[in-house]
Amino acid sequence: MKTIYKVFLALFVVLIAIDLYMIDWNLGFFSGENAKFMLPLAAGVLGVLFVIILNTMSKLSTSKS
Repeated sequence: MKTIYKVFLALFVVLIAIDLYMIDWNLGFFSGENAKFMLPLAAGVLGVLFVIILNTMSKLSTSKS
């Protein structure tokens, strides 16, 4: 895994961890107070998936040449 992928993966994991920590689980997942943390949480998850896809594509491109 390239260094730039590791940096972004670490940033996205930290973002997800902070958002999960800030959610008040007693209020419910989609309550008004927790709604402001759903967009960054979804962005973090999509970012992790995107980094994994980019890493896989770079491995495939180097193995064919």
